[in-house]
Amino acid sequence: MKTAVALAFSVLSTVPYVTAHGYVGQITVDGTAYKGNTPNSNNVKSPIRMIDDVSPVKGATNKYLSCDQNAQKALDVAAAKPGSKVSFQWVNGSGGNWSHNVGPLMTYMASCGGAGCAAFDSADAKWFKIAQAGRLANGTWAQAALTTGAAPTVQLPDDIAPGEYLIRHEIIALHAAMSAGGAEFYPSCAQLAIEGSGPGVAPNATMTFPGAYEDTDAGLLVDVYDLVGAYVFPGPAISNLAGKMVGADGSVSDDDSSDSEGGATSRSGAASFTSTSISAVSSATSTTSSTSATVSADEYELECDDQADEQGDAKQIHRRRSRVMHSIF
Repeated sequence: MKTAVALAFSVLSTVPYVTAHGYVGQITVDGTAYKGNTPNSNNVKSPIRMIDDVSPVKGATNKYLSCDQNAQKALDVAAAKPGSKVSFQWVNGSGGNWSHNVGPLMTYMASCGGAGCAAFDSADAKWFKIAQAGRLANGTWAQAALTTGAAPTVQLPDDIAPGEYLIRHEIIALHAAMSAGGAEFYPSCAQLAIEGSGPGVAPNATMTFPGAYEDTDAGLLVDVYDLVGAYVFPGPAISNLAGKMVGADGSVSDDDSSDSEGGATSRSGAASFTSTSISAVSSATSTTSSTSATVSADEYELECDDQADEQGDAKQIHRRRSRVMHSIF
């Protein structure tokens, strides 16, 4: 009880509301960085669709589930090609490192059609999933690396057709997912112009947002601090147009050696988060030159365990913290 009370005061004093949430401050495509706008600023010509609120999207039927809170069409597109590597720099609401550490990372794409992305409404998008990463073999989550400033990197499908696309990178924070509707969705959309002259391959199945998830899905209604068995990703299976996760050393992986499973396990590429650190680019408050950062999942796990006192248990401490945060946020 004393631990829970102390933890509540700790959360209140060290995790301000705005820093507990966030957005994509920058993407990097094949080494070229594109800075985004802070919410409601709109002072940078960017391919990242600007949002007006860093709060999470709540509820699987929320109209903002496609590209986040009132996302605006972007003024630019980022040049890419089949097989390009795209990194997503997540920051918290104050511009610092991402705050949450449990839950999956997933990447989707949708064609903007012949007219391009400038006037394309994401509500009309037909999405296909290209990559995902979840809980790692050592029990930590790929999302935890973002708390050190690391930026997850995805390699685009090699056989994708040329044209303009929205790429949707999504964090789902599961610290308060013990009740239906408790999952926090953080989607972010950027506009890409993919070069090429060949016909490419069409996705074998698509879905819409909202529509792809239900609040009672096994991967959204779950106590991640007392998880028995494998985590089940929400949403569809990885498309036939599969991308790959990229490690910090530039290695790519399209196998599934994490313990995550479900309809979307095939070719998820989660293994790159298990064996290597992931690259980081500069945050939204810095210049657009790239920097690097690494994270050790084992070191992070030890830091979490150190929060437990001599009489306590780390899982119980985490569970209490998540419930305190749920009541606050």
